[in-house]
Amino acid sequence: MDQDFVQQMKTKLLEMKQEIIENLIHEDEDFREIAASNDLKDLVDVASSDIDKKLLNALSAQDMKRLRLIDAALSRIENGKYGFCLGTGKPIPKERLEAIPYALYTMEYQAELDRRNR
Repeated sequence: MDQDFVQQMKTKLLEMKQEIIENLIHEDEDFREIAASNDLKDLVDVASSDIDKKLLNALSAQDMKRLRLIDAALSRIENGKYGFCLGTGKPIPKERLEAIPYALYTMEYQAELDRRNR
């Protein structure tokens, strides 16, 4: 794989990682704020607050998953295995990596996995 391209993807992955970390910090502050303000409220406010908490938790879980995928991609860069499908060993097209820098599989293999998991 072209080293200039890999370096660009590494930079992009590091930027994505930083953005997710900043979002998680912000979400944690929001979560604490919601929890702290949950004292004497009426039933509607409590329900709304509960929904806010669940939404923040779901977002955090999704961000954590993306963070793990990004860290795995950065490890593959360091190991010289970045850009190759983990299922087939074939190169992942640059267009796919530009769209999803932490992609694990080619589109074809991912589609096959999705069909199997239905």
